[in-house]
Amino acid sequence: MASEKASASSSVPNPFVLTPYIIEKRSAETADTTTLVMVPANGGQIPAFKPGQFNMLYSHGVGEAAISVSGDPKKRDKLTHTIRAVGKITNALTSLEPGSVVGVRGPYGVSWPMEEMKHHDVVVVGGGLGLAPLRPALYDLINNRSQYERIEVMYGARSPKDIVYNDEIQRWRAIQDWRFQVTVDAAGREWYGDVGVVTTRIPDARFDPKNTVALVCGPDIMMKFVIQSLTGRGIPDDRIYVSLERNMKCAVGFCGHCQYGPIFVCRDGPVFKYSDIKSFMFAKEV
Repeated sequence: MASEKASASSSVPNPFVLTPYIIEKRSAETADTTTLVMVPANGGQIPAFKPGQFNMLYSHGVGEAAISVSGDPKKRDKLTHTIRAVGKITNALTSLEPGSVVGVRGPYGVSWPMEEMKHHDVVVVGGGLGLAPLRPALYDLINNRSQYERIEVMYGARSPKDIVYNDEIQRWRAIQDWRFQVTVDAAGREWYGDVGVVTTRIPDARFDPKNTVALVCGPDIMMKFVIQSLTGRGIPDDRIYVSLERNMKCAVGFCGHCQYGPIFVCRDGPVFKYSDIKSFMFAKEV
């Protein structure tokens, strides 16, 4: 019996083993945000991932950071991550040029509830870089449009220069059978779009609250007011899903860096039902 357990254990992939990827393309989204498109160094397909999951990306000699996958789940030849340079590791990752090698492990975590959303109205609300973890879900909605009812997408940024995926957003806005609204907190005369926080778009959104699933990702303060607006429109707490960002180090619940109240974000998230974390999500010191 002991040998059978050892044999079974040895067949499980080591979650800390890195796979080398080569950066194929590097694109600046904003002044501090970069999208890296990578391919496996040894060829082959990337591991299948679900919208909302994340990888650990390692910059040689610097360290690794948890970054949500932001590419199309249907495309298995390239791995895409959008990264904001906010510290030593992310600065190192966003400074890498095409041809550089990045260590990758994953994917990890709980995904957006794409199956539960089928045959429902869908509301997607993103703020700033929060659009990156939502992007694979948007691809899935587009790829399987007939399986969903009305779709309302609302995206807010601090200013026009802080909008990520600008060119792609213009293509998304041209899609006829969903509505994609973009707003900025503040803008100059060069901006001809909507001005105001993203919650100002919610009263105008068309959906049946009794048959709607909502996905929300962005800064904590933005999510707080978005959730208030969505529940005010009648969407139940258990139909609202949020993606959380915390200081994830191991990705498998060993180190405790991402403990958030009674949960570990890497193991139990990063996607959560709002009803499951409502009691402590916006509590101070948690």
